[in-house]
Amino acid sequence: MHMMGSYLRPGKRKGNLRDLIRAHMLNVDEDNYKEAVESSYKVSVTPGISDEIRQIIDDSSSEVNFSSSDFWVLVASLKEFIANEGNGELPLEGTIPDMTSLTEYYVSLQKIYQAKAESDCLAIEHRVKSILRRIGRDPDSISRACIKTFCKNTRKLKVCRYRSMEEEFSSPVLSEVKKYFADEDSCFAMNFYVLLRAVDRLAANYSRLPGIFDSEIGEDVPRLKEAAVSVLSDMGLKGSSLSEDLIAEVCRFAGAEIHPVAAFIGGVASQEVIKLVTKQFVPLNGTFIFNGIDLKSQVLAL
Repeated sequence: MHMMGSYLRPGKRKGNLRDLIRAHMLNVDEDNYKEAVESSYKVSVTPGISDEIRQIIDDSSSEVNFSSSDFWVLVASLKEFIANEGNGELPLEGTIPDMTSLTEYYVSLQKIYQAKAESDCLAIEHRVKSILRRIGRDPDSISRACIKTFCKNTRKLKVCRYRSMEEEFSSPVLSEVKKYFADEDSCFAMNFYVLLRAVDRLAANYSRLPGIFDSEIGEDVPRLKEAAVSVLSDMGLKGSSLSEDLIAEVCRFAGAEIHPVAAFIGGVASQEVIKLVTKQFVPLNGTFIFNGIDLKSQVLAL
């Protein structure tokens, strides 16, 4: 332990530990030593909590009350755990990666990690129950299975806060709008975003989509252009306009629903629903625009 500490002291060359491992290799083909060398950088990683997780546990919502969601009760318990049993660290996940090892050694190491993870989970569970009692709620209202899942994923927590469509439409963030229009990759998506809103506006005024009658396409193009200019003005871009070709193409399209594209969008939507229902994985935050011509998609967080 003393020797390992000397090799990891600040200022020591990062390759020292790798040299130490290689020095004990009997031949160059020993897989366990190769894996140890490849993963040696992990030993010198500074322990602690990421800035993103720190922001979550320091969020004002972690000061819980009777109406707080289960998630924030769990975050409050995590905050207490870090300050006490965790000694400044998050609870252990309890898993170890695959590695070349004798089975009995691997199982023994795995049991050590699992035992510590179980101990941490129990500490979190006690704190959850204590907090629930403190805020006047049933101490068993958050299941052990939920607590266990939370403990396994504390390093991957993410809080998503969304703007409603009403906020997006009535209070546009001009800096974000300008950023997307200025970016080459996002500009095309922004054009279609504005046109889709313009189509909705025109449909509300005329009770039909533009271009569905061949005889009125000539009239619909300037109408849609006017609606697009109105949308741009609402977004803070007064005096701006879109490409005449794009406007004419949207009118020519006449609100058609191409089956493969509709099926793809349906798949995207169903995937997002699963994320929200299971509260696992990170949902999209913004408006999803799919460009079937170039097979590109873009999420606009407006």
